[in-house]
Amino acid sequence: MLERKTAVVTGASRGIGKEVALTLAGYGATVIVNYCGSKDKAEAVVEEIIAAGGKAKAYQGDVSDFETAKEMMTSVKKEFGSIDILVNNAGITKDNLILKMSEEEFDKVIEVNLKGAFNCMKHVSRIMLRQKYGHIINMSSVSGVMGNPGQVNYCASKAGIIGMTKSLARELGSRGITVNAIAPGYIQTEMTDVLPEEVKESILSTVPLKRMGQTKDIAETVAFLASDKAAYITGQTISVDGGMGM
Repeated sequence: MLERKTAVVTGASRGIGKEVALTLAGYGATVIVNYCGSKDKAEAVVEEIIAAGGKAKAYQGDVSDFETAKEMMTSVKKEFGSIDILVNNAGITKDNLILKMSEEEFDKVIEVNLKGAFNCMKHVSRIMLRQKYGHIINMSSVSGVMGNPGQVNYCASKAGIIGMTKSLARELGSRGITVNAIAPGYIQTEMTDVLPEEVKESILSTVPLKRMGQTKDIAETVAFLASDKAAYITGQTISVDGGMGM
């Protein structure tokens, strides 16, 4: 489905990003596993992909830095000839109620989650425009759609992702480039595994399907949007949340 395609997945050393990288590689794409600080984990993802017969390469880079994001896109294009798929997955949380949230906590989340996505889209757009082809998938969140107490910074960043997605879809659509977002709900990851049982039960009470999602649920949605099967879908935010956001 994705043979001869090159995909850049940011924040791909663990969690949803790791699953996305593995899934895209499984469908035939050459995957650039971007990471910021988790070198060993990123290289382990690459090794897993190669062991399964796929193609991948780890690439260190803080996407919140404008020039670093530019260097990454330039290097990937030079080495692999094209960038057909960009998955903006890198993100962080620094949760706090607004009365306790510091300016640094707000700024850092916006810098990584929102500006990081802008940086990557800015620098990949020129490449995709010359190709007259590309798929950009941005990772938003159910929190960006519904809001969540204690996450003013995170919700703002994820809501901003949706706005940027729609704007860029309008800018690039005439050149054969699609831009979409995915809004995951509560997905079982290392982060949610450590939650107290009573918190998990409270979360599940808001989910019509009464279970947490799996990283594979998100990864398969990414793979669909990254394929030509979704060639007529752009500017959309697809909620993969068990129905909690409806």
